[in-house]
Amino acid sequence: MTLHKADVLIIGGGSIGLNCAYYLLKSGRKATVVDSNEVAQGSSAGNAGHIVPSHIIPLAVPGIVPTALKWMLDPKNSPFGMKVSLDPKYISWLLQFVMACNESNVQRAIPPLNSLGQLSAKNFAQLIAEEKFDCHYQEKGLLFLYKTEDAFAGGKHEADLMRKHGIPVDVLDKPALHDREPAARDEVLGGVHFTGDSHLNPALFLKLLADRVRSMGAEIFENTPVTGFDVADGNIRAVKTGAGDFEADQIVLAAGAWTPAVAHDLRLNIPVQSARGYSLTMSATKVMPRHALLLGERRVAVSPMGDVLRFTGRLELSNVDTTVNAKHIAGIERAVREYIHVDEKLDIRETWAGLRPTTPDGMPIIGRSPRYRNLIVATGHAMLGLSLGPGTGQVVTELVNDRETTFDLSPLRVERF
Repeated sequence: MTLHKADVLIIGGGSIGLNCAYYLLKSGRKATVVDSNEVAQGSSAGNAGHIVPSHIIPLAVPGIVPTALKWMLDPKNSPFGMKVSLDPKYISWLLQFVMACNESNVQRAIPPLNSLGQLSAKNFAQLIAEEKFDCHYQEKGLLFLYKTEDAFAGGKHEADLMRKHGIPVDVLDKPALHDREPAARDEVLGGVHFTGDSHLNPALFLKLLADRVRSMGAEIFENTPVTGFDVADGNIRAVKTGAGDFEADQIVLAAGAWTPAVAHDLRLNIPVQSARGYSLTMSATKVMPRHALLLGERRVAVSPMGDVLRFTGRLELSNVDTTVNAKHIAGIERAVREYIHVDEKLDIRETWAGLRPTTPDGMPIIGRSPRYRNLIVATGHAMLGLSLGPGTGQVVTELVNDRETTFDLSPLRVERF
């Protein structure tokens, strides 16, 4: 059996794992990445590519449960779905989620989500400029479109809340909205523009990041699933894989939706539920949107990425399964056609499904394990795994190097569950 020695071993080569590797290498540490598949190909590669420091409200909010149940009455167009299962861990997660849907959870989540989002946005701009990454990065904000007065009123209320927390935002009436985004259909009556947001092509960004960490000296082991752990005296002495055992000074667990399965033998309570999302990517259309968009009532994202256009939507509490459901892909396309001008026939290049690692309170888990001295957990970023990657990479590096973190991580600690 091959034995590998590592300084910092990162389990997971997606957005979080690769960003951790990048910032660890920049700090002078050595990084080794193991992934059960190919790195840079996971659940962030096919997502909307939105970098959204404006997203400071967690998934668990008052009123979301009855709203989700109402959505499910229209399965053809619903932005939400869930599996039916008697699995005790799934039922426990659902109960914890319902219990977290209150105002105190929202107030608890806003400071760390705001701090992490702002740090990540700053790091994205710096990283892309320093490394000269060509990934269609655009600092044009995220524009919400609304077709009904009720939804627009909700958007304006959210804009007021965001302003109180320092998020830059413009509320646009119909003429202003159509002047700013000519691709919008006439039925769109207003919008809210989060001008501090940005977007990019996530697959290009992650490929460039993977290439960069390799060139900086990272060892990357692909198609190398973790099969177990050797633990003793409050430490993980070895991580067992098909490519041999890895002994590491520090271990970062960043396996996204697969984290609970990977960590099963460690007896840690990591309540992460996989939530499937879908995207379809096409060649550039005749009328390309000027901005990254979010279609308010339908909860569908639209992302122009150079010579391609991507639609992303649906949140489906599901098994760890990336099967593409053609019915939901069609529903996403149908929703987009209600809001913006789109070619009658689309040149579809790819349809995709990926898994978001979702916690019951809607906040990521970032912190040292209470059980193992040399383990740091970084998972549960839900739909923000791409957006929060560089900020997470920085604070994980600070934890590894025993430095004071840029902001207070205690609300995100592992043992809060």
